[in-house]
Amino acid sequence: MTESIRSCTGFHEKGRALSLEYETLPLYHILDNAAKRYGHHPAVVFGESTLTYSELLDQAERIAGMLADMGVVPGDRVAVLLPNLPELIATFWGILKAGAVAVLSNPLYTEQELRRNLEDADARILISHEHQWSKIKKLSGSLDFRAVFLVPQSEMSEPIPYDGKRLFPWDTLLSGTKRLSVPIADPQRDLALLQYTGGTTGVPKGAMISHYNILANVRQIEAALHLSVDEHHVFLAVLPLFHIYALTICVGVGTAVAGAIAPFPHFSPRELLQGIQKFRPTVFPGAPSLYITLLYQKDLANYDLSSLRYCVCGSAPMPLDYLEQFEEKTGALVMEGYGLTEASPVTHLNIDRKKRKPGSIGSPLPDTDAKIVDMEVGDLTMKDGVPGELVVRGPQVSLGYWKLPNETANTFRNNWLFTGDIAIRDGDGHFTIVDRKKDMVIVGGYKVYPREIDEVLHTHPLIKEAISVGMSHPTRGEAIKAFIVPVEGATLSTEQVLSYCRKRLANYKVPRAVEFRKELPKSAVGKVLRRLLSQKNS
Repeated sequence: MTESIRSCTGFHEKGRALSLEYETLPLYHILDNAAKRYGHHPAVVFGESTLTYSELLDQAERIAGMLADMGVVPGDRVAVLLPNLPELIATFWGILKAGAVAVLSNPLYTEQELRRNLEDADARILISHEHQWSKIKKLSGSLDFRAVFLVPQSEMSEPIPYDGKRLFPWDTLLSGTKRLSVPIADPQRDLALLQYTGGTTGVPKGAMISHYNILANVRQIEAALHLSVDEHHVFLAVLPLFHIYALTICVGVGTAVAGAIAPFPHFSPRELLQGIQKFRPTVFPGAPSLYITLLYQKDLANYDLSSLRYCVCGSAPMPLDYLEQFEEKTGALVMEGYGLTEASPVTHLNIDRKKRKPGSIGSPLPDTDAKIVDMEVGDLTMKDGVPGELVVRGPQVSLGYWKLPNETANTFRNNWLFTGDIAIRDGDGHFTIVDRKKDMVIVGGYKVYPREIDEVLHTHPLIKEAISVGMSHPTRGEAIKAFIVPVEGATLSTEQVLSYCRKRLANYKVPRAVEFRKELPKSAVGKVLRRLLSQKNS
């Protein structure tokens, strides 16, 4: 049988699998180090303003001091509801400096979703934005916040009733003279982040992520990309920093190499292209839909994108044609990878340009074990080429789920994280995600992986985006339905789509229904929400 594989293709040094040493230190150690050695380096560039590492450390420790004055003690949860702004980055470090746990929430959450997360986390401090006031004031009556701090905005439809007792402007966090940096007693067990999963397969769960987990993943990514402080990297933060993917790569790795972080509070293709030309980023974590949207900008050729070196692509496979186009237009290396919230989040990268396999997630990061097991019990290791559930283990794997011992026991078994994703491993040690375990469809007794249909649909020249789901069928039990976004200006019929699929798929895999849309529902990081479409067609 094929056993687990560690640090395969792409992560070798002098013929040996690369293994790293991991510091048992607080995550904020990398901020301390950057400020001490490279204090003059820009840490955050935003609009016309620049925040150096010395200034960022000062802000973080002042925030920590003010939080302590508000009664925050080590282990307390502090909620943050902010878009990508410099204040979010300073606030995150300030929470850690106070010894507290950051709970980063999605600003797009409804009042009900936000209440559920904040109640579960038992967060007593909320740091948000004036734009969120209408939502927050409804929560204040049911959630017992000790204090709420709001980042100002230029125009407000109603005045904010700051009272200096429980409701404060964000700048209040910087107004104290006390700078604080609380020692972290056990970085391997003490939490830095309570990160709630996306909830596409059920009620969101809080992944308990320690200082050590994130710092280990930062070091793994730093080593895999061979990043150096001498190269003065700039990290493009257009993906939301409240998500662990952008947080770890942009804030974590960015700080570790004393690079600059360029946050964008919302995605506008034109503003992003202008930002790339202005800030000259070298590292650009994204999703296929993000890169593809940029490719469709008619004036793309007018922008200089040559600074881009590494585009870390997650959430879904990047269609080969688009991958090659993006690399040709930018000169960057597009690296498909894989991760999940419970692993802080990255476990695999497809980094070797010569040996990579488009559509594959590549091989495990240093010191990360991965194997494919049977989908029924999870005890049998599958042979190469045989699909099964992907399980991983490594220093970046989190401690489990907050207040959910049964869920933790089911997902974290015998030191392995059961990802819920179906994958295969080939003879070269490359892993490829086939589908989500819960997304598999049974058509007439045959197992069908919707992701396989998606990949075929993406090869059609007139299809911009596509995703397929299972739907009820009177005789087959289930059948496939495809949701398609055509290329702008293209005319595409159902029969053209089905004819294309019949030539490339077994008959039982061919969609039985096609729905054309202008756009597909996506998560905050650009991942198409297959489960949302599936629920509507069950």
